[in-house]
Amino acid sequence: MPSTIAVTPKMIKQLIPPRSFSSRKGDNGIVLIAGGSRFYHGAPVLASMAALRSGADLVYTAVPRSIITAVRSFSPAIIALPLPDDKLTVGSANRLAAMMPRSAHAAAIGMGMSLEPEGLVALVKKLEEAGTKILLDASALIPPALGEISGTGGIVTPHAGEYRRIFGRDPGTTKEEMTSNVRKTAKEYNITIALKGWLNVISDGDQTAAVKRSTPAMTVGGTGDVLSGLAAGLLTKMKPFDAALTSVYLNGLAGSLAFKRAGLHVIATDLLDALPDAMKPFDKVK
Repeated sequence: MPSTIAVTPKMIKQLIPPRSFSSRKGDNGIVLIAGGSRFYHGAPVLASMAALRSGADLVYTAVPRSIITAVRSFSPAIIALPLPDDKLTVGSANRLAAMMPRSAHAAAIGMGMSLEPEGLVALVKKLEEAGTKILLDASALIPPALGEISGTGGIVTPHAGEYRRIFGRDPGTTKEEMTSNVRKTAKEYNITIALKGWLNVISDGDQTAAVKRSTPAMTVGGTGDVLSGLAAGLLTKMKPFDAALTSVYLNGLAGSLAFKRAGLHVIATDLLDALPDAMKPFDKVK
């Protein structure tokens, strides 16, 4: 069996690209976050703020019109785009593609989202035609989406249940089972998989890494949304495997910092607050 990569701070430092001193707004990443529903307005907010904390310059947050006031009220940093329907329909996908102020370098889709499979497929197609890299999470982790991202180098970020739903197979429970299964599945579909759990397994079919969850406090809702936004931000300037691996590592590091402050009482916004301290040691300017 191929070896599993040992993840170290030195490795992460090497993977994260430096920021150019002369860069302008947009050069360091433009991200689209598409998610949310009447029941879940927080998920796309968490992902959007994480994408901003990743160092991305611009983040557009597409949510149903019914929750746009709640989303906008969280932070003046959020640029919210209203979708006409509560579900992601084909019409909503077409509307979103038409209203984007600038083409996104990467998009994270599915956090807290209600959707119709045809709407998801239509949105992924539109974004890929514009050259946008795709990350799918949560509600977007359904079989119809596989046909659109297979072979594109896209990222999916399932937990074990979502893994079974999208791939129709169990990822296993031991490290050996999980790394073998994720590697084979990533190879089969030519995508990058970041399986979340007590052990996070990341693979693109050729390279595979395993990162232990930093603290059981990370089971709280919303930490996966933070991960998706962080990964989308890094995906604007990194290869899919590198972005997925780095985001899992940094999300866990932020979780550790939050745990030191709040113990087993961490909430997802604590990770957002901890991300700058988690990421600062890896900053480089050229």
